[in-house]
Amino acid sequence: MSSHGEPEVLLDKVGRAGVITMNRPKVLNALNLTMIRQILPQLKKWENDAETDIVIIKGAGGKAFCAGGDIRAVTEAGKVGDSLAQDFFREEYTLNNTIGSFKKPYIAFIGGITMGGGVGLSVHGRFRVATEKTLFAMPETAIGLFPDVGGGYFLPRLQGKLGLFLALTGFRLKGRDVQRAGVATHFVDSVKVLHLMVNLGRSVKAAVRSHVHFKVDFILTFLSPNRLFSASSMEGIMQNLKADGSEFAKKQAEVLSKMSPTSLKITYRQLQAGATLSLQEVLVMEYRLSQACMRGCDFYEGVRAVLVDKDQSPKWNPSTLEEVSEQSVDECFSSLGEKDLTL
Repeated sequence: MSSHGEPEVLLDKVGRAGVITMNRPKVLNALNLTMIRQILPQLKKWENDAETDIVIIKGAGGKAFCAGGDIRAVTEAGKVGDSLAQDFFREEYTLNNTIGSFKKPYIAFIGGITMGGGVGLSVHGRFRVATEKTLFAMPETAIGLFPDVGGGYFLPRLQGKLGLFLALTGFRLKGRDVQRAGVATHFVDSVKVLHLMVNLGRSVKAAVRSHVHFKVDFILTFLSPNRLFSASSMEGIMQNLKADGSEFAKKQAEVLSKMSPTSLKITYRQLQAGATLSLQEVLVMEYRLSQACMRGCDFYEGVRAVLVDKDQSPKWNPSTLEEVSEQSVDECFSSLGEKDLTL
């Protein structure tokens, strides 16, 4: 429950549609464990309910679909060894997997800010509808984390090296570019969203088709990160960027120089591995990575610098890519034995 007694998640039935509304607009609908524990069983109930044809998920307040997970709570738990540091990731990833394997049409209206945990609530579903107000990003490397919630599955499957570029830099896609990139399946003007939702109750395919905007070759027309982000290592990518000399390359080199070197190397390996794994296998891998981050120091330092003190000056350890050994990266991917995620 929120501080004012309002439900943090609204679970409604409108006709033959189950409707999930994340209801924490003052914190941009940030996802916490309580919300996960309400959404997951309801999804399973609707999936097996003959009176429910589709599920719609949206955010309250107009500013955000969901800006991410409740990172501050996880940070505090991790510092003192509280079980929330395990429970949050375990149950969030279980929810991501449930969405990814959901048997009925699952439609996420990702108007406004859609980051981190919000991406996990949307991108694995059958339909993701963006508007001109959508702002998508996976900014985890800036806080000593990695693009989780199945990022290792969907990001490598975007065109060319776009997914790797988004994962490493935290670049923000806006409006129609979210659909052009393949993150959203459809684009609709925000003023038409309510009309689309009403039509969905009649025919999912017809309603969504009537609002579709076709993809363009996003890579060639907008970012072209293919050549610059094609390398056999993070160090190779940095060398490409520094050698290129273009304004785009200089900007990305500057951005990457501020990210956690450990996070960059973990993320590079995560996407490399995830390209050939199933969503379930990726989530098992990412749970191992989440617990490695909880054991490390960069996550806590990143949250301090970006979200708590907001000085934007994290002191990473190790402080350079060259100092992050392959052995230390390997250890992050190691099995947790009985504590591994099971789906």
